[in-house]
Amino acid sequence: MDNNRYCVIMCGGVGSRFWPFSKAAMPKQFIDFFGTGRSLLQTAFDRMQGIVPVDNIILITNEIYEPLIKEQLPEIKDDQILLEPARRNTAPCIAWAAHHIKAINPDARMMVAPSDHLVINVEKFKQSVVDAFDFIEQRDALLTMGIKPSRPETGYGYIQVGEHVDGKFYSVKTFTEKPDEDLARVFLRSGEFFWNSGMFFWSADSILKALDNYAPEVNAAFEQGKQYFGTPQEMDFINAQFEACPSISIDFAIMEKAPNVYVETVDFGWNDLGTWRSLYDHSPKNKDGNVTQNCKALMFNSHNNIVAIKGDKLVVASGLEGYIVADVDDALLIVPLEEEQKIKLYVNAVKSKFDDKYL
Repeated sequence: MDNNRYCVIMCGGVGSRFWPFSKAAMPKQFIDFFGTGRSLLQTAFDRMQGIVPVDNIILITNEIYEPLIKEQLPEIKDDQILLEPARRNTAPCIAWAAHHIKAINPDARMMVAPSDHLVINVEKFKQSVVDAFDFIEQRDALLTMGIKPSRPETGYGYIQVGEHVDGKFYSVKTFTEKPDEDLARVFLRSGEFFWNSGMFFWSADSILKALDNYAPEVNAAFEQGKQYFGTPQEMDFINAQFEACPSISIDFAIMEKAPNVYVETVDFGWNDLGTWRSLYDHSPKNKDGNVTQNCKALMFNSHNNIVAIKGDKLVVASGLEGYIVADVDDALLIVPLEEEQKIKLYVNAVKSKFDDKYL
């Protein structure tokens, strides 16, 4: 394995669209949704085995999740965990990781990956990752993975491919955030658009140069403490500076502005598991189209529902068509599957009325 190759796994999100299963104390990346004995974070870690050295896997998360990471990934050392003192979206997260890794290895190349994705064909995924590393090692490139779309999905961002570069690689023409259904159908028919996976590849030098050029307000906070990265003083510096960073995604900060952005078009059975619908789509169903997520449920005259219950509670339901029923501890969610994009609004309403009691 190439010791200059690193993987940064981002695992600090709350996953509010999966409420009430995903809560602040136990977000979705730490949950075993499929009953395999491995959480989404653990499977993300497992997929990187054999691609980059284990010591080159960096986890970046909110400081409150350190105990969960150490419990689920005991093979990870303390210096492989970067603990954000505040949530500031992906651009500050990636800026810190890049400065940290470059201080360790100036020749480093990085993959940045979310911790909560589902990958069906792991071998095809691994080959795509190796190909992506090969691509960025030959040019000054900011690379993302574009997933071949299978439906007019409105919950994902889209990438329009531009000029063909080599094999599966293209320049990026445009990014489009979460289109409506009519536009998503146009994208699907055109064959020029791919889902934005949120997985990125670049050298530490390339992303730091891009941050300096296109998001100086983000990078400046880290540049002033360059001498601390890779030293025992790094965390003190981050604790003092990180919260002042603007909250902005790497897509808005860099990928939509830089001229050297490319996409690898891939198809390895991917889903970001961002919603109950995505979990329903990728779970085994009974003859009535119902999904029961590791729980006891008796469904009568009911079709195309997903039922997820924490604990030993029995659910008996009749006459439900296309519903989410999710019960965890002190919160019960019952909404139509077609309203899954509104769950964030419902969570905001819960917070407004009850503060953080149920979150």
